[in-house]
Amino acid sequence: MLKFLIEKEFKQLLRNSFLPRLIIGYPCMVMIIMPWATNMEIKNISVNVVDNDHSVVSQRLIHKIDASSYFRLNNLSPTYNSALRDIESGDADVILEIPRHFEKKLENGEASHVLLAANAVDGSIGGLASSYMTATLADYNAQLHVENPSSGIVQEAASSVQPSVSVSEKNLYNPHLNYKLFMVPALMVMLVTVICGFLPALNIVSEKEVGTIEQMNVTPVGKFKFILAKLIPFWVVGFVVLTLSFGFAWLIYGILPVGSLGIIYLLSALFVLVMSGFGLVISNHSATMQQAMFVMFFFIIILLLMSGLFTPVMSMPQWAQIITILNPLKYFVDIMRMVYLKGSGLTDLSLQIGALLAFATLFNFWAVKSYRKSA
Repeated sequence: MLKFLIEKEFKQLLRNSFLPRLIIGYPCMVMIIMPWATNMEIKNISVNVVDNDHSVVSQRLIHKIDASSYFRLNNLSPTYNSALRDIESGDADVILEIPRHFEKKLENGEASHVLLAANAVDGSIGGLASSYMTATLADYNAQLHVENPSSGIVQEAASSVQPSVSVSEKNLYNPHLNYKLFMVPALMVMLVTVICGFLPALNIVSEKEVGTIEQMNVTPVGKFKFILAKLIPFWVVGFVVLTLSFGFAWLIYGILPVGSLGIIYLLSALFVLVMSGFGLVISNHSATMQQAMFVMFFFIIILLLMSGLFTPVMSMPQWAQIITILNPLKYFVDIMRMVYLKGSGLTDLSLQIGALLAFATLFNFWAVKSYRKSA
């Protein structure tokens, strides 16, 4: 009996010409476009420079800024007010004002101050632009100290005393700070969530609208077998989506997991069970496809935003971190990144596996109990 039910589900899935195209096309589009669009690295920051000194040293500083991949020299403004107008119009992100007698003070061994003003309407751009510019000025300051140990640039009111602590950096798991290595595994989670969440959510309710559910209700098929037959095709769909994602991550970005692909497939099967069960719960409680779609969309948006996919969970307020404990996506995002970047094994993922097992049990038990089979 179960075999024929599964065969029916696959035929119903393939009969709709749009769904197979969606299952293949959506992962292709996301994996090709999204890693570039979701890159949090900010480059080509537009800079306006107000050079009141017009000296060799100030020109060297301007050339150093212009040569950086993080900055784009927008304009050499004659005055600070004219540069500020570019900030107000959105043509510039940062103003760097070099004072008069900049070179003269440095040659005399005096500290010279420069003014850095950043557009903080977008706080992330403003903060990163200030940090990047500060680092560039610090590097230039070090060059000047090599040439003339008594000289130095001071940004705003910072001290000109050189630090005595030497810092050696080592980036673990992502040595080149490649943001795609951080985002691509999480985007795979998003793909599985959307495909294996929305399709089950629309499955039963679509049969209600068409009327085929009534034919199933008069058969001796039990609720457990009926729900299981609905889940198995989406397991297959989830594996197809993941396999396509792995292929694109390797072919386009050269990203391969440090850990085992077998662990990823094993735990992906568990996560697909979670999301498919959740989708079937929504489908059971919905009267129309529009209702199921909007309810699922509501939950998917919240779950994705609070999963740590785009922003770290630890940077969220305490109350939000507590809520994320009830978010299954958080645990699977952790699994994907830990296996891909750190090569974690099953013992390292015991917390995440336990949480997903609990969610899978809860949602699928709920799906079976909430399906009302009536003759």
